[in-house]
Amino acid sequence: MCGRYAITLPPDAVRAYFQYKDQPNFPPRTDVRPTQPVPIVRLEQGERRFGLVRWGFIPGFVKNEREFPLLINARAETVFEKPSFRNAIKRRRCLFIADGFYEWQALDAKGKKKRPFLIRRPMQGPIALGGIWECWQNAEGSEIDTAAILTTSANATISAIHDRMPVILEPRDFDAWLSPDTPHLNVVRLLQPLNDEALELVPLDTVPKDTLF
Repeated sequence: MCGRYAITLPPDAVRAYFQYKDQPNFPPRTDVRPTQPVPIVRLEQGERRFGLVRWGFIPGFVKNEREFPLLINARAETVFEKPSFRNAIKRRRCLFIADGFYEWQALDAKGKKKRPFLIRRPMQGPIALGGIWECWQNAEGSEIDTAAILTTSANATISAIHDRMPVILEPRDFDAWLSPDTPHLNVVRLLQPLNDEALELVPLDTVPKDTLF
């Protein structure tokens, strides 16, 4: 799963990579966690737009979010089948903005001792995590945009510490991923592990504290 990540690059560098029209100014965040507001890129009227959503997907059919489990990830292998996700994966795909994410390696048989790793690009550039989003309405009529990160099997690099990794999209695939008109099989082809050389593992003593939350 992907349960913590980082966004530390300057907004201008992020905007240049994701090519959205907006010009948001957001602070660096070293430890983004579920239920927090997170930045995504999605398609609006044919254009890439920056937006903030709650990390924790709530399907449209849910009446009370407190009685529904927190969905921060959706498995690529079953996302087209699960009632919670199957509409969003067809029509509401997005990109989570990141430049690294964290995974923990178990150091003993019971998994009580773990060591965190930062997973990033060797040149420390942006990372686009594949996601889905949903506009959820509560009983009072208030709306909130929520989202989840897609995960797939780990590539050879990450499998040394974990068996799963987020779906990561390259810029050449952004348009196909974001467009609701992309054929089903073309979307499926994008749900594959990133090549082994594209990421590196950086061992940490602890995950840096986030001063924003």
